[in-house]
Amino acid sequence: MTRLVSPQRLIYLRQNWYLDAWCHLRQGLRRFAFADIWGVELVEEAAYEVPEAELGEVCFSTHWGGAIEQRAVLRFSPSRARTAVNEYWHTQQTGEFTSLGEYVLYVPYATDQTLLSDILRHGSEVEVVSPEDLRNTVREAHLNAALRYPTRLPPNLLNG
Repeated sequence: MTRLVSPQRLIYLRQNWYLDAWCHLRQGLRRFAFADIWGVELVEEAAYEVPEAELGEVCFSTHWGGAIEQRAVLRFSPSRARTAVNEYWHTQQTGEFTSLGEYVLYVPYATDQTLLSDILRHGSEVEVVSPEDLRNTVREAHLNAALRYPTRLPPNLLNG
C-alpha cells in the first residue's frame, strides 16, 4: 500500500530500524519498520510536524502493544548483566545491580507478547521475577522448547 507520510524520527529499537511518521491516510502517528518499506518518493508538500511529547507517547504505546499497564521485573545473571545494562527496552525502564552482580531491570509493558521474544533470547541467563503471569508465560515457552530436545533421538532421525 502506498502512503503519504511526514517523517518525524528514525529509531533503532530492539535490533531493528523504524520510521515514526504522521500518516496522512490514517490521520495519525504510525511506526513503520524499515523492513516493510519498499520504496520512497519525495513530494513537494511540506511535512506535518508532531510535537515531541505526543510523538513519544503515541509511538511507544503503539510499538509496545497498547497502553502500558504492567511492569516486569527481570533479573539477569552476573555473566549477562554487563550486556543487559546497555539494552534499550523502553523509555521508562530503570535498573540496578545487586550485591551479587546481577542486574535487575524494571520495564513497563502492555502485553506478555511484547516482551516474550526479548526475554527468551537471553535463555537461562534471565529470570522473570514478576508479574506471575509473565513468569508463567516464559516458563511455558521454555518447557515447550525443551520438549523439542529429547534426551534420545528416535532411530529414524539418527541417520537423517
